[in-house]
Amino acid sequence: MNFKHQSLTILLALAAISVGADWDQWRGPGRDGQVAGFKAPAKWPAKLTRSWKVEVGEGHSSPLLVGKRVFSFARQGDEEIARCLDLKDGHQIWSDHYFAPYEMNPAAAGHGKGPKATPVYRDGRLFTLGISGILSALDARSGKVLWRKEFKGAHKKSSPTFGTSMSPIVDRGLLIAHVGGDKDGELSAFDVKTGEVRWRWTGDGPGYASPIVITREGVRQLITQTQKMIVGLNLADGKLLWSLPFTTPYEQNSVTPVLIGDLVVFAGVRTPTFACRIVKSASGWKAEKAWETRDVTMYMSTAVASRGKLYGMSERKSGQMFVISGVDGKTLWTDAGRVGDNAAVLDAGDTIFALTPTADFVAYKKQGDTLVEAARYQVAESATWATPAIDGANLLVKDLKSIALWRMPN
Repeated sequence: MNFKHQSLTILLALAAISVGADWDQWRGPGRDGQVAGFKAPAKWPAKLTRSWKVEVGEGHSSPLLVGKRVFSFARQGDEEIARCLDLKDGHQIWSDHYFAPYEMNPAAAGHGKGPKATPVYRDGRLFTLGISGILSALDARSGKVLWRKEFKGAHKKSSPTFGTSMSPIVDRGLLIAHVGGDKDGELSAFDVKTGEVRWRWTGDGPGYASPIVITREGVRQLITQTQKMIVGLNLADGKLLWSLPFTTPYEQNSVTPVLIGDLVVFAGVRTPTFACRIVKSASGWKAEKAWETRDVTMYMSTAVASRGKLYGMSERKSGQMFVISGVDGKTLWTDAGRVGDNAAVLDAGDTIFALTPTADFVAYKKQGDTLVEAARYQVAESATWATPAIDGANLLVKDLKSIALWRMPN
């Protein structure tokens, strides 16, 4: 598929998503950081209007926005708590909590005890994955626990060194999560209704990245970074189709794969960013490297694809916004740097949004092969590590302990 056809496909897909589409999982409805229903104003306001702010607990899990309800997953003391809030005023509709004491690795103590994984909503069910690996299915209307699984005893550890971070994904009746710990994990598919394991792959321990799903030659594949590899699994049965060795310092594999055209882009801290074409031959499936660049490396920030280009934030120069070509990986533009430790980067048509850990919400205008800052807003008084949830009119921001609803300009 060339980028002209890819752009048409994306436009048709976005047309099928209504304005104010549900932000129902990690990085939004397409799991790709695309914001539907937003049109940049002719003149950006001096500030945004905050409608409400509610304390929900600590953690980096992103909020979800489904219809007129907001879902959060956070920690208070030794409990992990899922909440459902009313979008109108933030009042709590229901909550579910369970005992989940956790001791953070000293090297990551500054990030807190999580949870880090973003829930996923599908067909009236909310699925959460706690920092110690507790997997839950809740009735999204009432908060009733439908099923819950713990993996203590099943593996040497129930979570990786810095805590469970991968955000689960739902596909065709299966909830896929990577559970277990270092050198001893299982990437498993659970029946969404019963929690029964449909298949499991035990070839590597979990990394910190979240998976995506693509289709090639009629085969749906789950693609993700694990502890020491990048893998593609057949979603039908969990069989390994292909793999690549991939490690970063301290095994911090945390960047979500990005689909651009017929390529999948992978990145990691202090490692080159590269793109692969997933192909099937007579000898089986393989990932053929299409390009590689050492100019852009990524730590905990995942890029977005738009019109044949990748937009994101590199770890270089204390956080550097970039634009690179999806065709050959050529660097088209970088800014001066010092954006921050990371940024949640989202694409909204002619606008790129970036939320930094210091609560700067920045709107960039796409201008040729560059980005030009159009507006900057302070949207919290404490750290903002979670990716925000955005539809055409609403911006949900999770800070250290609270969620706030801001109105987007129109």
